This record gives sequence, C-alpha cells and structure tokens, in this order.
Amino acid sequence: MKVILQQDVKGQGKKGQLIEASDGYARNFLIPRKLAVAATTENLNTMRQQEKAKLAQEAAERAAAMEIVEQLKGCMVKIPAKAGNGGKLFGSVTSKEVSEALKAQTGLDIAKAKIVLPDPIKAFGTYQLKCKLGYEISGTINVVVTEA
Repeated sequence: MKVILQQDVKGQGKKGQLIEASDGYARNFLIPRKLAVAATTENLNTMRQQEKAKLAQEAAERAAAMEIVEQLKGCMVKIPAKAGNGGKLFGSVTSKEVSEALKAQTGLDIAKAKIVLPDPIKAFGTYQLKCKLGYEISGTINVVVTEA
C-alpha cells in the first residue's frame, strides 16, 4: 500500500515522502497514529503543491539572502566602546552588539547567531566579520570599533 508520510518515521522515511508499506502496517499503525495518509490522487496533488510551495519559499529566502549580501558590501558599521590605557576595551564587542548596531545604522536585521566572530574583539580598529545567511550564502560585515 502506498502512503504519504505526515511525520518522520524511523526506518521508513521523512515527512512528505511517498513510501510503499505493507497493508497491515499502514492500516494498523501508520494511519491510526496519523503518521501517514493513504496515497490517493487528492493527497498526491496536495503533496505536490506543498513541495512546489516549499521550493518557491526556499528560492525567495535565497534571493533575500543574496540581496542582503549585496547591501552589506558597501556599508561600514561603527561601534563605540569604552577603553582603558593602551586602547584595550573594557570587556569585548559581541555579535549581539554588532547585530544591534547593524540594524540601527543600516536597517538590516541579521540575527546575532548568524554573525561569526573568530576571536573576541578587544581592541579598537577595523574588522571584517563573516555572517552566514543560510543556503551556503555568506557575506562580510565591515566593523569599525571607535572610542566612545
């Protein structure tokens, strides 16, 4: 019996996948527990429409990520910080501060989890930080840490 999985089933397949299961397993286990539905023409059409919608959403998210990368190329984010003797900062500049400054200065909203800091920023200067936007797309944020 062909069924469409509604959830991931260990040893059978992933959500949205069309699988062949034995009649008893499908009727007595998968369908009553709402893990799968029978593969009728109506359900198959619904599955195809959901796949198309998912692909369209991924394409839109990928295009948005590419647009953000283009906007990041020309911008410079200035972060004021307090420092002691020798230009050493009190504490360090975090990805949260970079994200907030980026939103305030350019209007781009990038989550702090997507900004990669290789080392903590503990001194004044210019830094280039990577941000991973998903779908193997990454951009570069130019950050200038200045004296407050």
